[in-house]
Amino acid sequence: MAFSPEIWQSVLLTFRLATVTTILLVLIGLPLAHWLNTSRGRGIIFLETLVTLPIVLPPTVIGFYLLIFFAPQNPLGAAWVGLTGHTLAFSFTGLVIGSVIYSLPFAVQPFQSALKAIPPTLIEAARISGANWGQIFWHISLPIARRGIGTGIILSFAHTVGEFGVVLMLGGAIPGVTKVASIQLYDEVQKLNYAQAHSIALVLLVISFALILAISLLQRHRDEEIH
Repeated sequence: MAFSPEIWQSVLLTFRLATVTTILLVLIGLPLAHWLNTSRGRGIIFLETLVTLPIVLPPTVIGFYLLIFFAPQNPLGAAWVGLTGHTLAFSFTGLVIGSVIYSLPFAVQPFQSALKAIPPTLIEAARISGANWGQIFWHISLPIARRGIGTGIILSFAHTVGEFGVVLMLGGAIPGVTKVASIQLYDEVQKLNYAQAHSIALVLLVISFALILAISLLQRHRDEEIH
């Protein structure tokens, strides 16, 4: 399977985007999942719906509105240009922001399920014993919820690897900057270069299968522990 340097570049960029996005989703998603689970305010349902929206919303819609928000004529885009001298749209940073928003529910929902499965009596007992939030998280919550959290991490990574609509709308196809493997695959098909397109598609298929297999194994182990 001989890849051109451009194709290797797009594959490596895909892994870089998925890695950065997944790390940010863990840092954002875990506290958000805990807050959604424990809050009882009237606006929680609205926020939870907003977080879940990318599951059903067409990716091109998300990409379109982010493209507008990132434009230099709008406050966010103007602030970014003033800070860095570059536009947020059609940049790797813009892709990361779009990917985090697009994949957020695929991280938060498994995190919520995993954290809900922790017996409240254990948390309360730890608090009575004088444990702080960090000690409770590292020594109680994380060990119990690790498989569900792992599922969210793998699912987020896999979802980012397979992105197309958001990337196309928000990043275009700039080699080495925004041209990920899914965009490269589309370009090869457009050029009728089906041999290279098949190679890229096969790589993405194998990666996706391996990640879903890992999720299935985690869920099976979790079910065995419950029973």
